[in-house]
Amino acid sequence: MVQCEMCGAETASPRTAKIEGAELQVCDDCVNFGTEIRQEPTGSRTTKYSTKRRSTTSNTPSSSRSSGRSRRRRDPFDDLEEIVADYDVRIRSAREAAGLSQAELGQQLNEKASFIRKLEHGESLPSDDIRRKLEHALDIDLVEGSDEEDVTEWSGGSTATGMTLGDVVERKD
Repeated sequence: MVQCEMCGAETASPRTAKIEGAELQVCDDCVNFGTEIRQEPTGSRTTKYSTKRRSTTSNTPSSSRSSGRSRRRRDPFDDLEEIVADYDVRIRSAREAAGLSQAELGQQLNEKASFIRKLEHGESLPSDDIRRKLEHALDIDLVEGSDEEDVTEWSGGSTATGMTLGDVVERKD
C-alpha cells in the first residue's frame, strides 16, 4: 500500500498525475485534479494523456458525444514554460558579448532601454513575446529545460519522508 501524495489515503494502485506543475503519486479520487501520466508498454518513457475531449467523427451529433461523462479539468501549469532563474545574467552577458548597449538592444526589440535595464537587474520578468524576441536577438535560451544540465528530476517526497501535501497544509476550521 502506498499513500496518496495529495490526500494521504492508502491506495494499492497509485496513479501518476501532473498537478499544478508537480508529478505526484495519487489515488483514484485525486487524479482528477490534474493530468494523468501513464507509462507506455515499454516502461521506458511516459506519455501525457490530454484532458481535452476530442470528437470522434464529424457526422456524430454533439448530444451523443456528451454521454454523461464528466470532463476532467485541464492543469493550467502544463502549458507554462518556466524562465530560468539567472535570466538577468544571461540577458546582460549576451548583450555585452554582442557589443550592444541597453538602448541599442531596446531599439532592436522595439522596447524601452529602461525595460531592458529592469530585465537585466531582475526587477521584471519578460513576457513570452519579449522572451522569444530576446532569445532570437541574443541567441540565448531563457526557458527551463532548454539546457541538458538544467534539467533535474524530482525523486519523490512522500515515500522518502512519509509526508503528504495534506500533512503540510494548515487548515482553518
